[in-house]
Parts: sequence; structure tokens; C-alpha cells
Amino acid sequence: MSKHIAIVGGGVGGLHLGLYLRARGIAVTVYTDRQPHEFAGARLLNTVAHHSITVARETELGVNHWPTEQYGYYCHYHHFGGEQPLFFRGDFKSASRAVDYRLYLPRLMEDLASRGGRFVYGALKADDVAHLVDGADLVVVCAGKGPLGQLFQHDPAHSPFDGPQRMLCVGLYKGVREEATRSVTLSVSPGQGELIDIPTVTFSGMAHALLMENVPGGEMETLAHLRYEDDPRFFLDTLLDKLEKHHPTVYRRIDRDTFDLAQGGLDLLQGGVTPTVRQGHMTLPSGKIAIALGDVQAVVDPLCGQGANMASHAAFVLGEQIVRQSVYDERFCEIVEAQRRDRILGATRWTNLFLQPPSPELMQLIGTMSQDRALCDEFTDNFNRPEEQWNRLASPQRILNWLAEPRSREALAA
Repeated sequence: MSKHIAIVGGGVGGLHLGLYLRARGIAVTVYTDRQPHEFAGARLLNTVAHHSITVARETELGVNHWPTEQYGYYCHYHHFGGEQPLFFRGDFKSASRAVDYRLYLPRLMEDLASRGGRFVYGALKADDVAHLVDGADLVVVCAGKGPLGQLFQHDPAHSPFDGPQRMLCVGLYKGVREEATRSVTLSVSPGQGELIDIPTVTFSGMAHALLMENVPGGEMETLAHLRYEDDPRFFLDTLLDKLEKHHPTVYRRIDRDTFDLAQGGLDLLQGGVTPTVRQGHMTLPSGKIAIALGDVQAVVDPLCGQGANMASHAAFVLGEQIVRQSVYDERFCEIVEAQRRDRILGATRWTNLFLQPPSPELMQLIGTMSQDRALCDEFTDNFNRPEEQWNRLASPQRILNWLAEPRSREALAA
């Protein structure tokens, strides 16, 4: 029986799903509001790291256009400020990689179109989703902003916040030197927020995405509201002064004379994210099913870099079941949910935990990681498997048990 799947949204989840299905001969139509050529003139969409587990999926799909051998990074440097600052390293088993989505998404759209995927361009309203099933067996909604995402019921049990826990200032910058090994730096200024420095492939080559996660009401929050366009020099000087005070391990790699947004004001994104989980499907008036994917099902703060990786994982889970099954009903949804839920909730809970002041046990973990490279390597590589990270962090006792385990770097590598 021939199948046709309608995908609403052209983000990483929708494109990975479309590519997965086309590789197996299933008809796909993607509904999105932006054509490939329009991305180059758009404002920065996000700063996204794809961990090795996602890069492997890209290789399987034949869309790994930015191999980690050339563009990847290999470890995390962790900086925790305070009276006794800590600075230490954890390695991945395989490299991660970040690409500006204004490059990444249109390239994958072209890949999908070349393989027979159909695109329909234009804005959709929530009411339009019900009509898409007229020519499709299943509708997948992965455009999370606005009313489309709100089609799916809010899950209060897993959505503990009613507003952003960090005010974000995200930009792509030039004039930032690499560490000796290309890496991400995760810097924490207690009570003020976090900075994630991500080497990123951009239109002009490699640049550094500086993702500033600023505690509301703290000294860094002003960066989420300060307009670069009004006075670029004042914006940059304010940013540099705050980095020097709160994130010195990143600041020491900056050349003040050349530091600037890589390509001007469009390389800056400011605002906030309210972490939200929604139900994974809904029944349309026709009786057919709409499935939530990516940010529609779970929006996480970007602190732990999990959003795109969750979406790719969930796309493969959903794609496998679309191929295997012919009836897309409530039972189909139960099977999909059972397979993707643990990773989605693991990433959500872990990220939400790190948005709160650390417990004594978590502080003990951080202190031990600064002295135990094998433990820090394990913590770092678990960015690939957020459900495993949550298994370690879900309760004080679990953290203490993790600390008590014997380990060696040789055993972890095996």
C-alpha cells in the first residue's frame, strides 16, 4: 500500500523524517514558510550542536556535508566560577559538530527535494492542519512556534515553569581564539548564569557561537535587551566587560580589537525560552492522527544542547514505525511514544535540573569531575544519551552512587 506523510515544519526533525521516509520510498510533502534561498538573509535562528549520535544519523541519511574530521569539536571545557574556580576537561568518544542552521536547513531541503520530497511554501494556520489529512495518511507537526504547537495539549506534570528561566543573548562572533583542542566551553557564573562557547560553521567559515544564559534580575540580563544596532561599540564593550568578570576562561581567548558579530546584527538573537512538554499526538476532526515532533512536543532551554538531537532521534523513531505499520491510530501513537519518551523526558528533566541552583550532591559531582577525568569524560559523552545522564542525576542517591562507582578511563573506552 502506498503511503503519503504530510510534515508541517522544515526544521531538523521534519527534514530528518522526510529524508528517512524518502530513502524507503514513502511519499512526503513538507509544508514550510521559508524557501531555501531565503535563509541567507534571515536573522540567526539558533545555535545548535549536533552530537556524534546525530552526526551518525546524518551519515546514514547521506547528508553529512560537514564531516567532523574537518569541522568537529572533541571535548568540553568546564569552568565553574566562585571563590575557588574550577577549570577542567571532558572528552567525547566521537566528535560533535555545529553548523549555522541558515546553512544547514536549506542544504537538507535541497537534498530532500532532489530525492523526490515535495515542498509547499507558505504560512499555515492551526485550522489548516485538519485539511492536510485529505491527501495524507498521517500529519506530523514540527513547527513549534505559535498556534501550531498549541494544538497539542500542555503536559503540566513535565512543564514545571511558567516562564523563561534564563534570558538569552546568542550571537556568532569573530575574534575568539580556540583552545589548543577545538572544543565547547561550558562556563558557569554562580547566581548570574552560564555561557556556552560553540565553534560553529558559518557563511564566512568557522566562528564562535556565544550562547549567554543569563539569570533574570542578574548582572548579565541586560545583554538580553541591549540592541547592537543602536550602538555596536557600546554593545560589544558592555559584553566584553561582563565576560571578563563572569566568564574569564572565554574572555582570555578574545581579541578585543577584532571581536565583533561575524556578519553584523543579523548574527544576534535575544529572548527567552519557556521549557514546555506537550502531549505527543492529537486526533483531528476527521478521525486521523496528528503527531507532534521536535519543539512541538518538547521545548527545552538550550543550556544542555539537546533540542535538535532530541528532534532527530524522535524523527528516526517515528520514521521506523511509519515504515513498519500501515494503520496510524491510537495504538500506533502508543508505540511511538513508548520508544521516544525516555530520551525526551531525560533531556527535559536534566536541562531543567541545571536551570536551578545546584544541590550539595551536584556540587560534589562537579568537584569530583574536576579531579577525575574518567568521570568527566563519562558526563561529557552522556550529552549523546540524555536518558543515561538523567539516570545518573535523577536523585541525590543516584549522584552519590555514581560517585562511588570504580572507574578508569580504559574501562570507559572499552
